[in-house]
Amino acid sequence: MDVHQVRCFLAVAEELHFGRAAERLHIAQPPLSRTIKQMERELGSTLFDRNTRSVSLTASGHALLDPAREVLEALRRAEAVVQSADDGEIGLVRIAFAGLSTHRIVAQVARVVRSQRPGIRLELSSQNFAQPAMRKLVDGETDIALGRWDVIPPEISAEVVMRDTLVVAVPDTHALAGSRRLSIGDLSAEPFVSLPPHEGAVLPDRLRRLAREHGFVADVVQLAPDTQTALALVSAEVGCHLTLGSVAENSADPHVAFIELDEETLDVDLRVAWRRDDQGPALAAVLHELVELFPSE
Repeated sequence: MDVHQVRCFLAVAEELHFGRAAERLHIAQPPLSRTIKQMERELGSTLFDRNTRSVSLTASGHALLDPAREVLEALRRAEAVVQSADDGEIGLVRIAFAGLSTHRIVAQVARVVRSQRPGIRLELSSQNFAQPAMRKLVDGETDIALGRWDVIPPEISAEVVMRDTLVVAVPDTHALAGSRRLSIGDLSAEPFVSLPPHEGAVLPDRLRRLAREHGFVADVVQLAPDTQTALALVSAEVGCHLTLGSVAENSADPHVAFIELDEETLDVDLRVAWRRDDQGPALAAVLHELVELFPSE
């Protein structure tokens, strides 16, 4: 029994008239009659009682009605699922994100995708630093990475989703805590708290570059595993910390002051990255929502 036979059976069963059923199916009546007879032979049972005046369902025909409707409904669902997948309405998209400033973006994207594209499931993975997120992307272990990188591998596409700046976090008791702007040279004699100098780590790199440009080596008295810990150490008056404007916007610690830097250096913008050869429609849909939410200009 195939789908065509099921459609023919239901048309006749619902019309109880071969002529009207044929019109509904846009076929001639003789092929419809042959299809029903072939179906009855395959099932080994008569589905319709026919005479010159009427057509009626047999007990076997009545028993087949619900299963036949379920078959067509399952087919319609399958077609809808395939179409939704092609349109980017269903699927799994994995996102690896790094850094405190990415949390707000990921939360907003997740809310929008859940609301606007409920068929897409997001798998979120938080990394302490951007380079591991990039490695996961290159290795195919994630579909999207959010982070800050100075070097983008050739097989990866990336787009800025949030412009950012460098600021210095100092304890609120620091002599410069009330300043609006300062030069990194003003802190040449100060102790610093830094993130670990991992390969590709942007903030430790910027601290080294800026200090070198002003003729000193930053006195890093303690390494912090992440930004939140670094700010806690600043609050405890352990030292200053070079961080991001976006971090300052989201900090609620009253004992930490953030001061803008006068210097210009390589950008610290937040980027979204994905593999160039990944043409999945669900990925494209999530990227669209992300860029729409956070246009970089």
